[in-house]
Amino acid sequence: PDPDFDWRRIAYLVHVSRALDKLEETKLVPEKKVLYQFSARGHDMAQIILGSRLDQPKDAVCGYYRSRPLLLSLGVPLEDALGSGMGRAGGYSDGRDIGVVFNYPNPNGAPALPMCGGVGAQYTPTAGWAQAIDYYRSVLKDRAYEGAMAVVLGGDASVATNGFWSALTIATTQKLPMLFYIEDNQFGISVPGTYQTPGGNIAGNLESFTNLHILSGDGTEPAEAARLLKMASDHVRSGKGPALLRLTVPRLQGHSAQDTQTYKSEELVESEWARDPLPKLKSYLVGSLLDEGEWDEIEAEAAAAVEKAREIAEARDVADPETVLSNVFYEGEMQTLGGQWTHGYEPPASTEEPKPEGQRINTVTAIRRTLDHELEINPRVLLFGEDIGPKGGVHAVTLGLQDRFGIERVFDTSLSEEGIIGRAVGMAMAGLMPVPEIQFRKYAEPAMEQINDCGTMRWRTNNRFAAPMVLRIPGGFFKCGDPWHSQTNEVQFVHNPGWKVAVPSNAEDAVGLLRAGLRGNDPVIFFEHRAMLDDVWARRPYPGDDYVLPFGRAKKTREGNDITIVTWGAMVPRCEEAAKDISADVIDLRTLMPWDREMVLESVRRTRRCLIVHEDLQTGGFGAEIAAVVADEAFLDLDAPVSRLTMPDIPSPHNPVLLNWAVPSVDRIRVKIDDLISF
Repeated sequence: PDPDFDWRRIAYLVHVSRALDKLEETKLVPEKKVLYQFSARGHDMAQIILGSRLDQPKDAVCGYYRSRPLLLSLGVPLEDALGSGMGRAGGYSDGRDIGVVFNYPNPNGAPALPMCGGVGAQYTPTAGWAQAIDYYRSVLKDRAYEGAMAVVLGGDASVATNGFWSALTIATTQKLPMLFYIEDNQFGISVPGTYQTPGGNIAGNLESFTNLHILSGDGTEPAEAARLLKMASDHVRSGKGPALLRLTVPRLQGHSAQDTQTYKSEELVESEWARDPLPKLKSYLVGSLLDEGEWDEIEAEAAAAVEKAREIAEARDVADPETVLSNVFYEGEMQTLGGQWTHGYEPPASTEEPKPEGQRINTVTAIRRTLDHELEINPRVLLFGEDIGPKGGVHAVTLGLQDRFGIERVFDTSLSEEGIIGRAVGMAMAGLMPVPEIQFRKYAEPAMEQINDCGTMRWRTNNRFAAPMVLRIPGGFFKCGDPWHSQTNEVQFVHNPGWKVAVPSNAEDAVGLLRAGLRGNDPVIFFEHRAMLDDVWARRPYPGDDYVLPFGRAKKTREGNDITIVTWGAMVPRCEEAAKDISADVIDLRTLMPWDREMVLESVRRTRRCLIVHEDLQTGGFGAEIAAVVADEAFLDLDAPVSRLTMPDIPSPHNPVLLNWAVPSVDRIRVKIDDLISF
């Protein structure tokens, strides 16, 4: 056997994996102590060999629901591997997530990045980690990252997903240190691999893919699997770019414990069991490295370790249900891995009081100046998206920043929103502060899986991992409208737990909220309303390089006693104009997650009337949440019904006449105010 591998440990861990599967299938699943179970039989040996190649602490790996053998090879405690499947306290998530959705910060080596429940969602974050390795080496000159690599595991069905192809594009166009490890068991649950890939061989189909080293072989043969894994990892570590290794393996059990595999013929099942890697591993080792007795001792040792782990895991309690409310956002206890704070970042001194400098500037200039300053003082900040480099963005926000800070820190991406956000997630987990841009609000839809997974990361890993970033998204109407560039729909982000959501209406607030996100420890959606980027009303003096505006703090732009008007974004100046001859509180929320409930309720209890104005659609819009809170907590203080004025439930019309009819106008807001005051 190849002396570069610890074959005794490999044999031990394969036996551990088999014993865990057997325990779950024969005892814990029937007793309903494990509700989701995915056997790794057939996949186990090659995964464990792969894990033995992850021997550098700056490596990282991201797998999927059948990747427990890899976790074992990284050193995850067996009681966590078992107890997490039982949903007990401790382990990967404190019972918050399915036990097969792993994460492992790994204090002694390469971390296992948080896996996701969505097939293919693991690829682009791994590409982001690989790009971070390259950035640490080439820009920050950190020699600890020399030779490091990022590894992603996926099954043959996952190569049909957007995430796979996006990550492949990222890795090959930038020649990143990334290994794609594809376990081909010929089935995606019951669907044959030929439905995912023409001919059923992704390695064969990608042979001519530029900048990608392709390897393929049998993952059940110990010598062949070890040789190929060594070749693949050596290629990536040498700096020659990404590699894809496809290993064929049998899935010896169903897709999950509930899957009876009736879609497989008896002959196929028999042929799969004939390829079981465990007997092959025994034949490979016994007689050359081990004798029969030593093999049996290893098996017995593994069984004893699993039984001990079962006792520990079963003794664990279920977490206190009220604890599930914690760790949606950063609460002062630092996550184990992810974000610049875990790498020693300390934010500069800041102030919550603006210190106006010079002439009034538009919002575009204010955002650009803030990004420029934070890029200058913090080498962990990176900007990227479609057309943000030489062009300076389709809204000119990033104009000149690539010339000033270089293509490594301000760069264009391929046209894949999933890739933009997914790679940002990986970079954030690696300790950088990514600032991705989605060119228009509507274009965020392909990235929603990554947006959701990023937001829930801190919660579902129970503060083990987090991926702080600032996601810039322009949107809303501008001169005209249309269904593709003019959407707002901020409420969708509010409904993604874990994201803070900023909706500034003017240049000063944009500076303070953007800087708060860049120096913070949570993912932030920074919504840039297109109509306000160069709006005269929105211009303000630059509030200073130290100005930070805390989230959840609204602002009264007018004060009065007869009605409370709650709004944000492009509707703020319209509401101000509509209320100019009325004694009204006009409240600019500035952030929607969190939002300033206290200011709104205090105002409503005093004015006894509430009008909510927003550009988004009425049904399910964020105004409905505000109205519900006011009705719930200030009902007896009201002298009129809580009222909303919004867009109708239609996409944004293109023709300016149609658009101006649909979007709340100053005249319509004034009519609504009069109706409520005279109620």
